[in-house]
Amino acid sequence: MAAETPGTDEPAPELDDYDDYRTTDVLVVGSGIAGLAAALGAAREGADVTVATKATRPEGASSWWAQGGIAVSRDDPGQFKDDILAASAGTADSGAVDVLVDEANHAVHDVLVETLDVEFDTNGDDAANEGETEDYDFGREAAHDEPRILHVDAATGKAIHVPFLNYLDDHDAVTIRDDTAALQLVTHEGRVHGALLEHDDDVVPTFAGSTVLATGGIGDLYPRSTNPDGSTGDGIAMAALAGADVEDMEFVQFHPTVFVGTDGDTDEPFLVSEAVRGEGAVLRNGEGERFMPDYHEDAELAPRDVVARAVQKERDATGEVVLDVSDVDFAGDFPGLAEKCENRGVDWQAGIPVGPAEHFLCGGVDVDDRGRASLDRLYAVGECSRTGVHGANRLASTSLLEGLVWGLRAGEDAAGREADVVEAPELLDRDPALPDNFAAEKFVRLRRTMDEYVGLRRHPDDLGRAQAVLRRLKGEVDAYVRTRTSRSLYELRHASVTALLVARAASENDESVGTHNLVEEREREASAD
Repeated sequence: MAAETPGTDEPAPELDDYDDYRTTDVLVVGSGIAGLAAALGAAREGADVTVATKATRPEGASSWWAQGGIAVSRDDPGQFKDDILAASAGTADSGAVDVLVDEANHAVHDVLVETLDVEFDTNGDDAANEGETEDYDFGREAAHDEPRILHVDAATGKAIHVPFLNYLDDHDAVTIRDDTAALQLVTHEGRVHGALLEHDDDVVPTFAGSTVLATGGIGDLYPRSTNPDGSTGDGIAMAALAGADVEDMEFVQFHPTVFVGTDGDTDEPFLVSEAVRGEGAVLRNGEGERFMPDYHEDAELAPRDVVARAVQKERDATGEVVLDVSDVDFAGDFPGLAEKCENRGVDWQAGIPVGPAEHFLCGGVDVDDRGRASLDRLYAVGECSRTGVHGANRLASTSLLEGLVWGLRAGEDAAGREADVVEAPELLDRDPALPDNFAAEKFVRLRRTMDEYVGLRRHPDDLGRAQAVLRRLKGEVDAYVRTRTSRSLYELRHASVTALLVARAASENDESVGTHNLVEEREREASAD
């Protein structure tokens, strides 16, 4: 489902009107593991690659924040597939899951172990990947039938992301442009030819033989998220506005165990890895009762959507939920998390206050098994894409793996095309600049709407209200975009488009499944009370 493209009365300029433009064989927008894998895949095929990322290194990319680890098939891809399908409530695409589980071991061994020399934790278990002699400490997380998670403490994303960036920095075929935002795709006759890139208020067209979107998630659409700042759905919105298909936008995953502050809320939440529950931590409500066995036979290791709704219900009923880590060697096994708790003044031995927060979008730009979108020469990988692997709910520790596998495949497929220089859209900046807090104030309204109406539990009437608010907001932003150009304004535009896509998809799905949970009127009223 594509969003409406706002019209413009301004004619497209001739190329001579531009002072500068760039060309590249492959343009990758985003610098998480999916974008970096796409850059690596394309460079291995001999392409010149430009990676444009609005992130400042390295913390600005979602992959850097990933804690739990990266799942592999070990010697049983069939069971891994069954676990993915079960976690998705049977909605994941079987063919896409086959691609993931069949290529998991090789991709991890090839890129992370052999190329980047990532030192995953070891303890003498059987090795995970073909040809390896080192034994790994495989973790187990929710909805996994067996331990299969490779990890580095509880900071796996950082351990992968930093060496990946460093490796590509030294690669002759790859140019990484930090603090550079993609504002709009360049299209001509149904084909994508690159993007308009902004850096230090200068907007320059970059024409590419292929364009790969790897812009991450949508955390900025909600007041509490595990995503880094700037997760505004840029790739999804740009693709939708250009006419690409998007799917499964209603499936927004909330992580159940995010530190929410000793007073019940905080402006700086941090994720408490699912691996902690995998090691034996349990959830207790405000009355000290362990409650998850009453909700699911797998208790704390039930699928994330089940645990998240249970945690929120118990918080509403008893005032709080804490993660009891008394039976876990928390400081020994998770020193980074223990340090975070101590820095926040949290006595983790007495329990860590947790609650749900937006974590991962299971839908996005609809792509095939090579990451190809419905528009020619456009690809999408990572969280901004919809490969079909996750369906209505993502299995823990499959996001880094999906980004790695699809990134490599998309990069390899995207190589081999030269850039065509075409007429690019003109972004006008003729009216006075908006107040510095303009976008921030609009984001408050957007987040309040998404939190209240398009959160963990949804009601059809509320989804209608959300769409009405978001359509008005999008209309306001479209009007400003026609005569003003700034990164914050375009991020707001992308966020409003993406939020509207989420709300619309949710209103069109009348079946409660996975992360899309519809409530009866009486339940909604009781929750409000």
